[in-house]
Amino acid sequence: MTKLHRKNDGRPIRDAMARAGLSIPALAEATKRVDPAGKGVSPATVGRLVGQGKTARQRCELETAWFVAEALHEETNAPLQDLFAMPSASTSTVERSRSDAQEE
Repeated sequence: MTKLHRKNDGRPIRDAMARAGLSIPALAEATKRVDPAGKGVSPATVGRLVGQGKTARQRCELETAWFVAEALHEETNAPLQDLFAMPSASTSTVERSRSDAQEE
């Protein structure tokens, strides 16, 4: 699955949270409202996305980024592309010797 990279070490996410007046737990709760399944993103995951220390994460799943961005967009009008960047194209030149669909 595609992983998105947080921009500028999470600064845009933190700034959007501040404008919206949302704490980490409040943002996690807001993601439940935009998730059709109602599960949302855990406070721990939100903390890793906005963090700056050893536990901070630069990348996350597309679904996680989408829920965070949607929750913040409702409060601040910040679009996903302001908060997260798509990964660069793969430079892998390794060819497979057989199709993934072939069975052994």
